[in-house]
Amino acid sequence: MEVTLSPQISKLVEQQIASGQYDSIDELFEVALSLLAKRDQYDQWVREVGEKIDVAIQQLEQVEGIDGETAILQFRQRLAQRQG
Repeated sequence: MEVTLSPQISKLVEQQIASGQYDSIDELFEVALSLLAKRDQYDQWVREVGEKIDVAIQQLEQVEGIDGETAILQFRQRLAQRQG
């Protein structure tokens, strides 16, 4: 596969190889593409969490929620019942 790089990207690639951190252009691009894939996974996770938060907010708006202290107390009581 042939790829044409812009002068700015070409210079950046040359600097990275010259730094000695990468042994080859292939290694540099492998690392870069791996990081890009991780970023895409993170972005997807952020979208999914955001959607879940939106659903939770809608649910809370439809019914009266409880304060955090009450929620923790109820959680502890349920936990104690399961252990007891």
